[in-house]
Amino acid sequence: MTPHHDPVRRRIDLDSAEALRLLGSVSLGRIVFTRQALPTVRPVNHVLDGGDIVIRTHEGAALTAHAQEADGAGVVVAYEADVIDPDTHLGWSVVVTGYARLVTDPSELARIQALLQPWVPSEGMDQAVRIRPELVAGVRLAGAGETAPAPG
Repeated sequence: MTPHHDPVRRRIDLDSAEALRLLGSVSLGRIVFTRQALPTVRPVNHVLDGGDIVIRTHEGAALTAHAQEADGAGVVVAYEADVIDPDTHLGWSVVVTGYARLVTDPSELARIQALLQPWVPSEGMDQAVRIRPELVAGVRLAGAGETAPAPG
C-alpha cells in the first residue's frame, strides 16, 4: 500500500479588507453566540451593509438578550463563512468577532428585510441583527503555486 501524498498547500493570511470582501461574496455563514451560558452555532444568511454584517433570524432577541446589560455596544459574537473545496481542501475561511445588536429602528428593519430574504422560509424571521466587526481574521488555503488571493 503506497502512502497517500497530499499536494503541497500553503496558508495565506488575508488582510481585513480582503477577508470582508470574500465574506461579502457568499450569502451563508455561521453565527456563534452564547445561549444559557453555552456556545451555540447557527447557520444563517447574511449581507454586508455599511461594513457591518446583517443577518435575519427568529433568535435575534435570544442572541442579543444580554446586550442591554452592557454599555449599549452589544453582545460579543463570532461570525464565520468559508468556501472550501471538499476534494482539494483549497479555499478560504473568514472569522469575524464583533458586537451584535438587535435592529429596532422600524425604517432600518424594513430596509434590511427588503435587502435580505431569510434562507429558510419561516414564520417569525422578522428580526434582524447587526454585527459590527472588531476583529477580522481570514485565511486562504492555497496550492503550492498560488501567490495572490484568487477571486472569491
